[in-house]
Amino acid sequence: MSLRNAVQLICYPNRLGDNLRDLHTVIEKHLHDAIGGVHILPFYPSNADGGFSPLSHEQVDPAVGTWEDIERISSKYDLCADLTVNHISDESDEFKDFIAKGFESEYADLFVHVEKLGEISPDDLAKIHIRKEKEPFRKVTFADGSSASVWCTFTERQIDLNYQSEKTYALMERYIRFLAGKGVNLFRLDAFGYTTKKIGTSCFLVEPDVYRLLEWVNEVAQKHGAACLPEVHDHTSYQYAISRRNMHPYGFALPPLLLYSLLDANSVHLKNWLRMCPRNMVTVLDTHDGICIPDVEGVLPDDKIKALIDNIDARSADPILRRSAANVHSVGAIYQLTCTFYDAMMQNDDAYIAARAIQFFAPGIPQVYYVGLLAGENDRELMESTGELRDINRKFYTLEEVDEAIEKPVVQRLLKLMRFRSNYPAFQGRFELNYSNDSSVAMAWRHGEYYCHLFVDLNFNTSTIMYIDPEDGSEHTFHG
Repeated sequence: MSLRNAVQLICYPNRLGDNLRDLHTVIEKHLHDAIGGVHILPFYPSNADGGFSPLSHEQVDPAVGTWEDIERISSKYDLCADLTVNHISDESDEFKDFIAKGFESEYADLFVHVEKLGEISPDDLAKIHIRKEKEPFRKVTFADGSSASVWCTFTERQIDLNYQSEKTYALMERYIRFLAGKGVNLFRLDAFGYTTKKIGTSCFLVEPDVYRLLEWVNEVAQKHGAACLPEVHDHTSYQYAISRRNMHPYGFALPPLLLYSLLDANSVHLKNWLRMCPRNMVTVLDTHDGICIPDVEGVLPDDKIKALIDNIDARSADPILRRSAANVHSVGAIYQLTCTFYDAMMQNDDAYIAARAIQFFAPGIPQVYYVGLLAGENDRELMESTGELRDINRKFYTLEEVDEAIEKPVVQRLLKLMRFRSNYPAFQGRFELNYSNDSSVAMAWRHGEYYCHLFVDLNFNTSTIMYIDPEDGSEHTFHG
């Protein structure tokens, strides 16, 4: 089943209200005519990393709801769900069986056994990309008192899966088949780049191994009527490689590009990217992670990236740094900026709406993160209470707070744009980048007799949309 070319909402199962039932209430009350799909962040039982340490993909966490709640949403909207291809929880049945029985466990081959990889030198460690403040190994003690080490890229609770084993492929195929049966038609492939373990390399996006795995996952998903959205933060060339393999790449270069363009009133680099970016991408301005920098390297000049980082750093939490297994503190470069997009735009309503208008007119399917939907500000209190920098952009909203935020003028303007993007038929056609000077952007879509055009003046942050009513050929204009 093909995806609707309409706005999708990104949300947690329990941060627009308390659970999936509340989420459904919010969608039906406020967004039913503004979105065509929903990406619900992990709703599985999990013991770490904000849901990204799933015990299983075949259960809904009872604290947020049931499969009936999921199917209520998927019956009306496209449903994107996370498939955590890189790892599984250390509280999963499979890993607990491994701890109890050691290498006699039927699940032993699911995991990456460090001792079997051979000697790992300091030089090897220096090359390995990691996501925590220690090398990506964990010692485990079995019930009989013996021990071994397994690979865990993220937290100690998230145990990496071994793609040298047929058991891992069988597990993933079972998950895909099950979730597709519940209405999932877009799988966000979480952390897939870390699945390639090859000593002597970065163990991240190792080519061609990573594409063989991606193509297998995509083939299984398509067999069950679903598409794939691989999640990776690195040089934008990887998104082109994904696009060529009949999968949806993320347009992760767009958020920093738009921030630079609007803050500096310069459209040159944005338009260069728009001319050549994948046409089947999924675009975002914000997600549950920070604003990622590696994706824009090579698209925006280094001095512009540094200026952008310095600009946003003044009003955000500490940036998240890149690390290697030999230098667990950092390798000196910025990985993510932790800030809501609305705060990154200095809470300037016109600039924020201009950014969303450009996103909605860019090629691909646009996604709007729930905090961005509500023009949310940095939640420093939550961040300080958890110690997780990214929680600055992961606010919990009560239903009453949602109702209140929806009434803000900037949110009403955003909803008007979302309704237009989700329902005007021209977006089913062809994208056009029109001529404009270096401090403006002009974009259009055409499908048969339907035509719409966006002009954004970056000096004044004004957004003007013109569209054709094909019934009488009349032109209509509104401002974002």
